[in-house]
This record gives sequence, C-alpha cells and structure tokens, in this order.
Amino acid sequence: MGGLTRRSLLSHGVALGGAAALGVPAGRAPARKAAGTVLVLGGGIGGLTAAHELAERGFAVTVLERREPGGKARSIPVPGTGSGGRPDLPGEHGFRFFPGFYRNLPDTMRRIPFPGNRDGVHDNLVDASTFRLARAGGRFDLFVPLKLPLPSLDPVLLLPALIALLDTALRLPPWESAHFANRLAVYLTSGDERRLGQWEHTAWWDFIGAATRSAEYGKVFGVGLTRLLVAVRAEEAGSHTVGLILEAFLNTALGRGNDGAVDRVLNAPTNEAWIDPWTTHLRSLGVRFETGTAERLHCAGGRITGVTVRTAAGTAQVSADHYVCAVPVERAPALWGPEVLAADPRLRLVQELRTEWMSGVLFYLRRKLPLVHGHVSYVDTPWALTSISQAQFWRGGDLRRYGDGSVPECLSTIISDWDTPGIVHRKPARFCTRQQLFDEVWAQLEASLEDTGDQVLRPADLHSWFLDPAITELGAPGGARSEEPLLIHPVDSWARRPAAATAIPNLFLAADYVRTDVNLATMEGANEAGRLAANAVLDAAGSSAPRARLFTLFRAPELRGLQQEDTRRYRAGLPNLFDQG
Repeated sequence: MGGLTRRSLLSHGVALGGAAALGVPAGRAPARKAAGTVLVLGGGIGGLTAAHELAERGFAVTVLERREPGGKARSIPVPGTGSGGRPDLPGEHGFRFFPGFYRNLPDTMRRIPFPGNRDGVHDNLVDASTFRLARAGGRFDLFVPLKLPLPSLDPVLLLPALIALLDTALRLPPWESAHFANRLAVYLTSGDERRLGQWEHTAWWDFIGAATRSAEYGKVFGVGLTRLLVAVRAEEAGSHTVGLILEAFLNTALGRGNDGAVDRVLNAPTNEAWIDPWTTHLRSLGVRFETGTAERLHCAGGRITGVTVRTAAGTAQVSADHYVCAVPVERAPALWGPEVLAADPRLRLVQELRTEWMSGVLFYLRRKLPLVHGHVSYVDTPWALTSISQAQFWRGGDLRRYGDGSVPECLSTIISDWDTPGIVHRKPARFCTRQQLFDEVWAQLEASLEDTGDQVLRPADLHSWFLDPAITELGAPGGARSEEPLLIHPVDSWARRPAAATAIPNLFLAADYVRTDVNLATMEGANEAGRLAANAVLDAAGSSAPRARLFTLFRAPELRGLQQEDTRRYRAGLPNLFDQG
C-alpha cells in the first residue's frame, strides 16, 4: 500500500476494490444510477473522447492522467515568463493542425460548449489559405493556394510565385510529373484488398519509383510528402497510409466529404480554445479526473481485476467494471504486463510498432512575422522542418496578453527528423546540446527563408525560445531522449495494430495505435479510437444506448466501379489496370 490507507485514498476520489465506488467521493452517492463504472487510463485525445461518449450514456467515468489532460495536444505554459498579471507564454509539443477531412474530432468539438460560440469549440477553428514550400539554394519559394477563389493576391509576391512555379516545373521533367500522376491514379483506383494486401507492404519510395528518377522528384514527391504527412522516411513509409492521406487531402481540396477547409488551426492556445473547455464540460457530465500513473493491469479468470496506481501519496490497486487503456504505444506493453499479454497474445504485436520524434521549437519574436497565411514546409532542410506563424490566427492578432507583454509573434516550428546531421554542427538533433539545437534550427530556417536575399529572421527580434519539454538529456553522451514520441506507419504496421476491443471482455483500447479508418496516428485517429472503445464498452455492458457515431473518409463514388474491378484483378493475381510499374 506504500503507506496509503483506504480512507486517505478515498479522500482523493479513488476507490480501493469495490468497482461501484470508483469515482464517487467518500460519503456521496452518485447523482444518478450509473450504467457501470469505467476507468480511463490516459487523458489524451483518445481517453477524453471515450470518457465523453460514455459519460453522455450514463457511465460513471474516472480519467487517470499522469500529467495534465490533453496528452500531446495540450498547451504547456513556459514557466516563469508571465508578469504584470499576464499568464505565461503558451508553449506546446508542436502546432495543432485540423485538415478538413477530420470529421470525428470536429463532431466532438461541436459538442463542447464555448461562450459565445454557436457550434462550441468547433467555432474556434479558423482557415489557413496558403501553403508555402520553402526552398534553399537560391530557389524561390512555392506558394500553393488552399482556398479558391483566392481571397487576394499580393502583387509583390506574384513574380516570385511565378518564378518558383516555373523553377519547380522545369526541374521536374514532365514525364516524371506524369509518372507521379499515374501512381496516384493507381492508388485511387485500387480496391481495399489491394490497398491492404499490396500497398501496405510496399514502401512509398518504391511505389512512386523514386530510386530511378531525378533527385528533385524524390525530394518533392518522396521526402517532402512523407515527412509532411506521416513523419516517416519515404523509404519506410507504407504506401497505403501515404496514399490514403493524399486521397483525403485531394477530396478535401475538391470540397467532397469534408468538414471544412484543407488547413485549419485554432484561434488561441490549445488549452484555451479546446482542452480546458472540454475538461470543464466532462466534469459537468460527472467525469472525475485524477492525477496518477497506472503501473500495471492485473488479470485473473480472463478479466481485468484492477490496476496498480501510483500517486504522490503512494500506490494502491483500483478497480472498475470496465477499463479503457488510452496510454501511448511506448507505455502500453509495460502497463499490460505478462498477465494481460497471456490473456490476449495478439497484443504482443504492439511491441513491434515504431515511433519517431516530432517535437516543437517555438521562437517568440518582438515583431510579427506572417511568413504565409498557413503552414510552411522547409523541404530542403535536413531536419525536415515545418512552421506556422501563429499570431495572425489568434484572437487579438498577437501574444501581448501573455508573458511580459512584449511578444507579438510566435513562430512555431517542428523538427521531424532527429537522425540526419545538421548544417552547422554536423550532428543529428538528438546528439546536439540545447544551444546547438537552437543554432541548427535557426540556421536551417535562414537557409530556406533568406537564400534569395531577404532578411527575414533578425536576431534582434528574438525575445526567447522554448523546446518541447518531452525532449530531455540534450548533450548527454548517449544522446537525448523523448518522453512522448509519435507513432509512425512504416510498411506492415497495420497487421501489428490492435482493435479497440481486446480478447479480454472488460479491457478496451482508445489510443492512436488502434486500427482506425483514417489509418494515421493523429488527433482524428485517437478520437476515432475513443469512439470505437466507447462502443465496445456499450456492447460489453449490454447497453441499449445509441452507439457513438463513426465517420469514415470520403471515397469518390465515380471510382467505385474501377475499385471493384481492381479487386477482381487483385484476386486473379493481376496488377491494377493503370499500373505501368
């Protein structure tokens, strides 16, 4: 018990044993007869979604989170930066991105009340209008409009935009562009059986034939796309995942089956615009939030009997009727332990799933720097950087209500490649010191933004900078560590991912590694997994409550006949009708 007594543990709102008491404070009866008790392990997007769906259907839900709710999506205040009554500067793991093909997550956001918003938190999403492909080596950057008709066209940018378009087009031989278009057509007309039976086992690099084509082809259609979309090397990324997301973006751009614009962001720090209103709403539904770490699930007779929880007060075993495991993939196998893995051997495959680092470096600036009204991809940078200038999207248009009041801008940048040597210290990001990491990111941004003669990043404008606190031990002999890596999707990962319902009748999974229709470790994937887990709990409990709605990616009806024909060809051992190799 680690010094805990039953009385002291109950004072924290957690019950020992007795499942019916879970989440009910000592001496207080539930406000309504609960459909059952649910312990959600992990307060990220998947866990909060499952809690939301189940609380709406009468379950007594407790969410156990070791840090703050929101998981990787939460805001992280920069300690000690606030003064004069202002809150700390808002930090983050990386900027939030809500493409229009997300539909499950927006549905949840509409059901989270927000003062003054008709559609709740969903109304805090704002559209980005332009994507910028920043090039190095004296090449003009390519600006891609995301909304038509264009809201405006800056005459100053017109000539560079035309030069950039011609530069990219001329460096890509027309037959290579045609080849990529053909590969996209192959994927779009492939049936589900081929997508999972062939393209899931084929690396994107091989699928698009990058090895036998120009370096520019590989950089744009291979490296650039995979790092931007799925945060994994093109040589490893599964073609089914990359192709599916490309299909989703294409349909969104055409306004088909989407919730909104191609690129959307929040109009305030994530906690203010979304997470805090969400947890407030969940508490109003009766959900309890407890701080602690789930250390080991216990299994007997083919069911989960409890979980060992460590809090600041000590450790104890906690029980419930149903358990929703929403901890990330790197922590889940240790939590399950040998008992659970013996009861559901298929869960052992989760240990073979892979993660990479995708972490943020935020630059707080003394002047506004709207590089583009949307995201920027620095395709030529060795660390696969992306960024967004946040102030232009936030309420009030700057950050002066935070920190010391002198910061109007935050250039939020993400490092997606931690293993390739940089251009200054010639070391991978994971082996840099903190100062070296700053030097590299700043220099790589300069190499792409200032290579055509413009001075964009002025050192005097830098107020301060912030690194994702999940990155630790920078400068250590063995390299840095990441406490919150990102699940990636190399070839053959689908077979290793579990369903939301396990072979253990009262254990369910609600994390981004669960098999979902969107097939990508994203906030949308975690939300979909949370809905799947909630529905599985309802099934296990024999509930008559309506199931959580599940939205699937749009599939063009015009292609259905070709996809059906492709399935016949696949079963006959024939290639796709358009497959020219």
